[in-house]
Amino acid sequence: MFPFIRSDLLQFQAYQSHPSGLSSHLDGLDRLDTNENPLDLPVPLKQTLARAYVEDMQANRYPDGNHGSLKEAIASYVNSSAPNHSTLNASTIDSTHISIGNGSDELIRSILIATCLGQEGAILVANPTFSMYAITATTLGIPVVSVHRFEHDFAIDIAAAEAQLSCHQSPPIRVIFVVHPNSPTANALSLAELQWLRQIPEEILVVIDEAYFEFSQTSLINELDQHHNWIILRTLSKAFRLASHRVGYAIAHPELIKTLEKIRLPYNLSTFSLAAAQLVITHHQELLDNIPEIIAERKRLWDLLHCHPRITVWPSHANFLFLKLQGVNAYLNDQQLSILCQTLRDRGTLVRQINHGIRITIGTAAENQRTYSRLVLVHQ
Repeated sequence: MFPFIRSDLLQFQAYQSHPSGLSSHLDGLDRLDTNENPLDLPVPLKQTLARAYVEDMQANRYPDGNHGSLKEAIASYVNSSAPNHSTLNASTIDSTHISIGNGSDELIRSILIATCLGQEGAILVANPTFSMYAITATTLGIPVVSVHRFEHDFAIDIAAAEAQLSCHQSPPIRVIFVVHPNSPTANALSLAELQWLRQIPEEILVVIDEAYFEFSQTSLINELDQHHNWIILRTLSKAFRLASHRVGYAIAHPELIKTLEKIRLPYNLSTFSLAAAQLVITHHQELLDNIPEIIAERKRLWDLLHCHPRITVWPSHANFLFLKLQGVNAYLNDQQLSILCQTLRDRGTLVRQINHGIRITIGTAAENQRTYSRLVLVHQ
């Protein structure tokens, strides 16, 4: 219809967070499909934000385009929360190591623009993984090279990845994306995968997405100063309960951050989102108090699912579980899964159909119990 639209986008499907037509009918459903924190911000913090909007924020003024105070707050949190942080020099991460985006998605896009645009590079991903790497690259006309993961533990096929790095020349692979722990399969990077990433040559950028760090307590932040070609991505959407405000951040060498800042759109976050982010970082100890409860619920739900003879569920280091459902002779196919997920929706539970399986976000104890009961009832 429109000849000026790029031909490669004509058959491209836009990302959908919920099934078509469902997004406006979510009230009353157990929403265990998008890896959100099941708890909202505490009312006192919401009231603090509301007062700030009324008393302090000027709607006719642009936000702080430099994000200075928020960068400092994030740097302080990163240092204090680093695993074995007593061995991490408090000055290792400062505001010059931080770039803030409208969610991690904007940072992914900036990284791709900085490295691969104009046929200068391709990206490498190991599927299944977070779909936005390939989706964003495709919208920018950037080639996506994919290798598989082994289904028994969803570890990356390192030999296949090495072969692609060696032979893919036109354009060369410029960026490797990994999630730690991976989405949708919830496995943390193995020792072999970590060793592989450590020896990636410096002409290739390694993006380590730690969106679920607060649940895994596993991070590569202590190694960042040894690998100037690494970028760590994190978000406030998950553990910090701030999904509606869309705030993500990158941690990297200051020269890499300078490049991301060149690409970042001015005023990319609203004043209200900046204030919300500053508030949750300031109150991080209070907000992260429910993480042990989520981890305990993760284990309880995993134990229930693991005991079911027709459900295969994998270990998780995140706030979700990945499972496959056994039919008569094999796992349910995508059409059968779609019918099952629709039945679960009809009974009040949203889960995510993905990678020929189902991903279930860890909710409250009541949500998890209802979801298990409904799933067992549907999958008899």
